[in-house]
Parts: sequence; structure tokens; C-alpha cells
Amino acid sequence: MSTQRGFFTVDQVRAAEAELFTRVPDGVPMRRAAHGLATVVAGELRERTGGVAGRSVTLLVGSGDNGGDALWAGAQLRRRGVAVTAVLLDPRRAHAEGLAALRKAGGRVADDVGHADLVIDGIVGISGRGPLRPRAAEIVAALEAPIVAADLPSGVGPDTGAIEGPAVRADVTVAFGAYKPVHALAAAQCGRIELVPIGLRLPEAGLVALEPASIGAAWPVPGPADDKYTQGVTGVCAGSATYPGAAVLCAGAAVAATSGMVRYAGSAAAEVLDHFPEVIATEEVAATGRVQSWVFGPGAGTGPDSSERLREILATDLPVVIDADGLTLLSAQPELVRERAAPTVLTPHAGEFARLTGREVGPDRVAAVRDLAEAWQVTVLLKGRSTLVAAPGRPVLVNEAGGSWAATAGAGDVLSGIIGTLLAAGRDPGWSAAAAARVHALAANLAAHDGAPEGAPISAGVLAAHVRPAIGVLRGLAHPF
Repeated sequence: MSTQRGFFTVDQVRAAEAELFTRVPDGVPMRRAAHGLATVVAGELRERTGGVAGRSVTLLVGSGDNGGDALWAGAQLRRRGVAVTAVLLDPRRAHAEGLAALRKAGGRVADDVGHADLVIDGIVGISGRGPLRPRAAEIVAALEAPIVAADLPSGVGPDTGAIEGPAVRADVTVAFGAYKPVHALAAAQCGRIELVPIGLRLPEAGLVALEPASIGAAWPVPGPADDKYTQGVTGVCAGSATYPGAAVLCAGAAVAATSGMVRYAGSAAAEVLDHFPEVIATEEVAATGRVQSWVFGPGAGTGPDSSERLREILATDLPVVIDADGLTLLSAQPELVRERAAPTVLTPHAGEFARLTGREVGPDRVAAVRDLAEAWQVTVLLKGRSTLVAAPGRPVLVNEAGGSWAATAGAGDVLSGIIGTLLAAGRDPGWSAAAAARVHALAANLAAHDGAPEGAPISAGVLAAHVRPAIGVLRGLAHPF
């Protein structure tokens, strides 16, 4: 079972392509890509219209190799009875051999899209940068047919997923040879992603996603000799008189994610016990008892008492997750974690990241999270639909949530509690953060679709109630019933 999926940068793909060209005849990689593209398009036509022959497809053809891929795919579709029209956005630089093949197969060239059952986006490929040019943007904006993108949606940054202006939003994206960062970082623009192998020999990826089944297989569950202590005891210091709900959400998520024990320290002890009587609750960190990890920050406040509690927790040799108010406190005293030897996990959203670093995340989120992790020698989880986890000297882990249902107040408190339980169980900090993000996203999706097939808004409490079912789903992937 593969444990992760790699996403490869433009430079890595170009180097792999150059090596491939030394092993196969000229034109073979493009023919392979085009065949895969045509196969996916035919499948989409069959699914959407009930057939292939007699249907119509329009190609949006740019000047690069992606335009050639689209033209060659169009020629194959034409031979299967599809009416194929090519709109050449730069006629003087269209791929000559691909255009000749399309015309030979009976395809035609036109100035406008006309009627189409489906459109192939072959405007730009991985060498393209920036938004769509005006004519392409105008054509794309007027499209009503579903779009299949060749390799990536045009106008979206291949290495960053950044969208700086008009761009294609595809229903399906056919990735040639390798997944690229755009497929994880801008998944909403890509739609369903299909990988077409073309024979590339790829290096180690700098951006990877943990496969869901591998997370389920490695999730800590009690063994024959385990008791409540050996599975890990999670300490939670969260909430306050002003925000007691944060403590309930964070501690409750820890309870849902572990079979061990959760200890709570803070002023919301009564509220936590009202919801979760299995938690061992006190008001002071010093009175908590033995724990194997700490979660600090959600709803904790930023006053002197909270600052002192953060110092007390960070002075231990235990793994610590810092979120929310804890990050605000940390932005004024970063030396508290920069000088730690024990693992520290920071979980900022974009605004908290800016407070920690003094700069915005910017379009290159992977570089931003990697830089903070290296500079502070900590593990950083940068929240978003595509959550990124960076640890010094490691590939960046990405979790594409598949939706934005978790974009609700208090959802981050739930995530922190899940991470804390994995750290208490002795799991690696980077893996803990990425695995928790996967469970968190799945819990949000399960909650949103529980009795609502099209999905409905959820609250953090509803999300937290689906943490345990989400873990069960992932474990079921690893151990089918």
C-alpha cells in the first residue's frame, strides 16, 4: 500500500521529461498524453451525453505543448466520430504536427467556440505564468460547456496554485505524467483529477499527501497490553471565562480521537466536565498530573495569566501544540519556542501567520510555511482548504480537504485537540498534524452530508461529533470489513 502521493514542481517534471526524451522516440510522450486525454474526454462524453460518436468537442489551443496535446487528442476523438473544432488562440504558433493531424482526421478550425458538448483547455501548460490573456479570458468566461483541462487549468500557477486574474475552472483535469502542486493547492479549480502515466522517472517530491488508508492503518488504537496511560495522556489548556466553548471543543476532540486519557487545566473545568465527564479536570497546570503532550491556546486569552501558563507548558520537555490565542502570545515572544528542544506544533491561519512572521503568506504558501518551520525549528500547520504541514528538513505535507465545510468558528479548536492526542501517543509531529488534518476534513465532510446529500453548513460542535466516525472510515480503508 502506497503511504503518500507526490506532487512535482515544474523543474522536476521538466528534468524528468528531458530524461524520458533520451529513452523514447520524439513525439511519443505527447502521443501518450494525448491518448490519455482523449480517453478521459470520451469517458466524460459517455457519462454526460450517453455516447461519443456524434458529439461535439471544442479545443482551446494555445502555443505550447499543451496546445499540441489538445490537437492530438482532438484527432483521436475525431476518428471516434466526434465533431472536433479547434480555436487557435495564436495561429502562427500552433503546434504544427498536431494541427496537421487534426485536419487530416477531419477536424476543423474556427474563430469561436460555437456549440460544444465539452471543451478541452489546452491554452497553456506548466510553463505558463500569470492569468489568461484577454482573448482567452473572454472566451473562457462565455463558456457553458463542461471543461476538461490538459495537465492543469490555464491561468493557475503550476507550482503555487495561485490565481492572479482570469483562469479556467475545470470540471476534470488530466495530469500528464505526474501530479503537480497545483493539483493539491488549487483543487477547486481542477475538479476531478485523472493521472495519465507517460513514463517519467521522478525524484523525491518536496510536496506530498498522506494516503487516507495509510493514516487509518497507523492511527493509534488500544493493543492487547494497553491501558489508559500507555496509549497517551493529552493535556489541554484552553478556554477561559470569556470563551469556555473553546475548551469544550478542544477537549472534546481529544476525547473523540483517543482511547487513553484527557486531562484539562483551566478556568472552564466545570463546562468541560458537564460535556465530558471522562476528562480529568483542574484549574491549574501544575495540578494537572502526568501528561504526554499539551495543547495550548484556543480561547485561552492573551493576558498575563495566559502568558504565564504558556511559559510553564513550554518549559516542559513534552510535545506542545499551540493555536489561536497561544499564537498571538507567541508572536511577541518567539524565543519561547525557538529555544525548545522538544517538538512544537504551531497551527496558524493566514492572519496568525502574518502576526508570527511580520509578513503575509503570499501566493507561494508552500515556501512560506517551509520558511517559518526552518527559521523557528518547529512544525507548522498552515490552515486552509489545502492545509500545509512543514517540518525542518522534511517534504511539506498537504491535505486537500475536498471542500470548505470546516470554515466555521471553533473548527480550529477541534483540530488542535486531535493533533494533541496523536502527539501524546508518540507519533511524529509532522505526521500527527497532517493525519489530524485529514480526519478533521473528513469529519467536516461527513457532518455536512449527514442527512443532506448536497451538503449543508455545519458548526464546530457538529464537526467534533463526527471525528470518531471519520477515524472509523479511515481505518475501514486500511482494514476492509
